[in-house]
Amino acid sequence: MSSSTRVVILFVVLIMAGSVVNAWAYLGEAHVDRRELKNFPTQAGDWKQEGGDQHFDAETLSVLRASDYLLRGYRRGNGPRANLYVGYYATQRNGASYHSPLNCLPGAGWSMLEPGTVTITLPDGKNFAANKYVIQNGDYRELMIYWYQGRGRTVASEYWGKIYTVLDSVRLRRSDAAMVRVTVPIAESETAALESAREFAALTAEELPAFVPN
Repeated sequence: MSSSTRVVILFVVLIMAGSVVNAWAYLGEAHVDRRELKNFPTQAGDWKQEGGDQHFDAETLSVLRASDYLLRGYRRGNGPRANLYVGYYATQRNGASYHSPLNCLPGAGWSMLEPGTVTITLPDGKNFAANKYVIQNGDYRELMIYWYQGRGRTVASEYWGKIYTVLDSVRLRRSDAAMVRVTVPIAESETAALESAREFAALTAEELPAFVPN
């Protein structure tokens, strides 16, 4: 292939890429119907909401830049408690994006211990991988599970989540997604807390598509 031919091919590719980018910018984010997170079920299996929804202060909200969020406590009977946080971003084109707990919690005094991944199995038998940490602040410890969800994908890796966002922005004109975090206090043992967190995560993940669209 001659050098002049390669230049012509490169020119055509650049023109086509520019056309795709311009079309993407012109058409904007595709609209998806969803319910507001304040309407998330107050009961999931045997877990029932405990207390009112919690709210961030203005300074925290300015950092999060979430389009919608939920911060709520649940309890299973008289047993274990769980806290659910869902931060939803309707678009990530404007620079707003979910924040990994690895970046946020240490600044608030939490130590991130025993990193790993766990499998969350939904009631319908489907499963996905989520991140797992023991977090500690002073003598207080919790078991934390978190993952990234949206556009029909559920992933543990923040980096793969970003890659899929780029691909889906072109393919689907969508960059909406959420970070989902479940924390359970460690009372009896880490094993018991993990099993409670996995159970609660599975039940909540099943309900999320109405609020974080596939």
